[in-house]
This record gives sequence, C-alpha cells and structure tokens, in this order.
Amino acid sequence: MVTQRRHPASSAAASPLAADQSTDARVTIAPPPPASSETLRRVRDGNGLLTAAAMRRLDEELEWYRALPAEDRSWVGLVAQSAINAFVTWFSDPTSPPHAVSEIFAAAPPELTRSISLQHTLQLVRMIVDVVEMHSDQLAAPGSERDLREAVLRYSREVAFSAAEVYARAAEVRGAWDARLEALVVDALVRGDADDSLRSRIAAIGWTGRGSAIVMVGTTTSPLDDVRATDLRRAMRRAADDTLVGVQGDRLMVFLGGDGDLVAAATSLLPRFGPGPVVIGPPVPHVAEAARSVRAALAGLLAAPAWDQAPRPVQADDLLPERVMVGDVVARRALVAQAFVPLAASTGSLLETLSAYLGAGRSLEAAARTLYVHPNTVRYRLRRVADVTGWDPLDARESFVLQTALALGRLEPEA
Repeated sequence: MVTQRRHPASSAAASPLAADQSTDARVTIAPPPPASSETLRRVRDGNGLLTAAAMRRLDEELEWYRALPAEDRSWVGLVAQSAINAFVTWFSDPTSPPHAVSEIFAAAPPELTRSISLQHTLQLVRMIVDVVEMHSDQLAAPGSERDLREAVLRYSREVAFSAAEVYARAAEVRGAWDARLEALVVDALVRGDADDSLRSRIAAIGWTGRGSAIVMVGTTTSPLDDVRATDLRRAMRRAADDTLVGVQGDRLMVFLGGDGDLVAAATSLLPRFGPGPVVIGPPVPHVAEAARSVRAALAGLLAAPAWDQAPRPVQADDLLPERVMVGDVVARRALVAQAFVPLAASTGSLLETLSAYLGAGRSLEAAARTLYVHPNTVRYRLRRVADVTGWDPLDARESFVLQTALALGRLEPEA
C-alpha cells in the first residue's frame, strides 16, 4: 500500500483530498444530450446493481484494496458508492457541474485519504467507469446506449482531472512545507543548534542517515528559482543518497550523505555553483553533527582567495593557514596540534631541523651548514617531518603550512 508522508505541522499536506474541502474544484463541461426519462429511471433503479458490481471488481482486481484493513475497505466501498450516486445525480441534471473529488470522498474519514494515493484514486475512477459502461446496454433505454456511455466518459474525465488538480495542489503545499523545513534545518546547522528537535526535523525531510556526511559551500550567480532549485536537487539525488540544500543570499550550501565517495559526488555538482572558490568541509558521522564542518567550510570560503592556486573544490583542511589569517581559532588549534606539538615531542632534532631549513630559504645545504650536519642528514630528517605531520617540507605549499604551524606553536604558551 502506498502511503503519503505526513508532516505533523501541516495536516493539509498529509491529506491532499481533505485539503481541498475548502476549495471548489468543480469544473464546467459541455452537457450531454438530454437523456430520455426511461433511461433516467433505469439508471436510478440500477444504482444498487452498479454498486454491487463495483464492489466485486474492487475485490477481484485491486490488490491495494485487498491489502487495506477491513474498516478501510468498507470506507472505500462507501466512496465507490458515493461516486456512482454522484454520477446518477449529475446524469439526472447534466447542466449542473459534476461533483469534485473532495465531495465524493466526503463520506469517508480524513484518515482514509492518507492511505489512498492519486494512482489509487484514478484506478477507482477508472474501475467505476468500466462498471457503468459494461452495464450501459442493460441500463439505457433502447437506442440510448451510446448517449449513456458518452455521458459516463465525459463525467469520469472531469472527475479524473479534478483528482489530479487536488493532488497537484497538495503536492505544492507539501513542497513548500518541505522547503521551509529544509531552510530551518540548514539554518540550525549553520548556527550549531544540534539538539533533539534538529534530528527529528532532519528525519522529517527524508534524510536516512546512512554513512557519513559532508558540506560543500560556494556562491551562486543569482538566487535559485523553482526551476533551477528542482534541477539542482535532481542532480544531487543522482550524486548521493541523502541531500540538503541551503541558499543564503549569494551563498549556496550543499549537504551530501551516504556510503559512497561523497567528495566525488560533491565534485560532480561543481557546474551548479557560481564562479569563485568552492570549499568542502571535513566529513562528519551524521548531518546533525555537521556544525563544525559547516564552520570550517565557511571559514575556508572566506580565506580561499588568499591561495591563488587553490584547487576547485578545495578541502577546508587544506586551507588551514589561510583560515588562521581570517581569525579561525579552530584552524589555529588544528595546525598547532597536528604539526608543532608532534614535532616538539619527537626525537632526532626534527623541530630544530625544520626551523633551520625554513629559515635558510628552504636550502638543504644552508640548513646543513647551520646545523653542522651533512645535507643528506637534513634530507632524512625532513622526510621524518613529513611522516610525523603529514606535510612534506620539500613541497612549496606544504612547507608554507609547516612554517605557519611553527610560528603559531611558538606563540602558544602551552604548546
């Protein structure tokens, strides 16, 4: 059985047919030729026959109907009877507008409409049309069979369109609600409000929580309209299992989650961003814990212009020196903890050798003369520095990272 997700804060979104109770979804159609009085009498008298035939067809042909609880099946039967009664009423006076779907479902409780999808509703309408068509020769007066069949088709077409209109309106309501809820979640992640309510909101928008999560931050050339936003979400769903989108002014934030290669998935979305840096925050176990990743990515977005050769996208952790320059305390602590502290605690004069190498203009021979050792000894110690810290002093970019870490470490009293 197909069920529709219900948001606790929006009962209208949970019950699309019930949501249309206050909206007149009737339509005006060209009336059929006036039916003969004999045909009208036969159609009225055959109401019970049509209802019984419809109930048999329901049980024989619709698997979702058989899967419903007994109480819901009885309500569906009442809906089918209501639809047949509505047709008989309209056929008696075809100049009046046909009943809308909300009126046909009015006899059933709102809970039933949350268990019946648009596809089920259209199947129900189609089946009732078939039942009336099959009995048209029996119900219509001689010579009026074609008129009755045409009236059934004309009426069923308008009821089907009415159902589609109701569900489309409900889908728009749900979409608007989901967008507002998504914006609230993104805002909470940016502010770091990771409480129990945040997890429930994340679950409400369909985040499964499988695997880890990352955030990618960049700019957008213009605010996302509905078409561009839909296109972006479609591309995101192809790239990752779980997705979130946040637009704050000209800043675009994309959250991706799942078991696959999230960095590769994020890279595939680069064309959706505007010009300028695009930064990927460090991975987190769950999107509810993404606040620190968001802070790192936003700080990286602010600092990225300082590194002219930065790749696109660039990892926030690759921008630690630049993030320190814009006042990121987390980046400052990370550099000291990952580079200066291990070197200071190591043996073999690694910190002294690195300092001499950097101070000598990154010259092995000059550093060797300062330390009174052979240049191969300096080279060996620098390889150990790379093993200890993860940054290679012989690489121009990574030596800059290490030099920044040394300067910060010397300014830390507790380092």
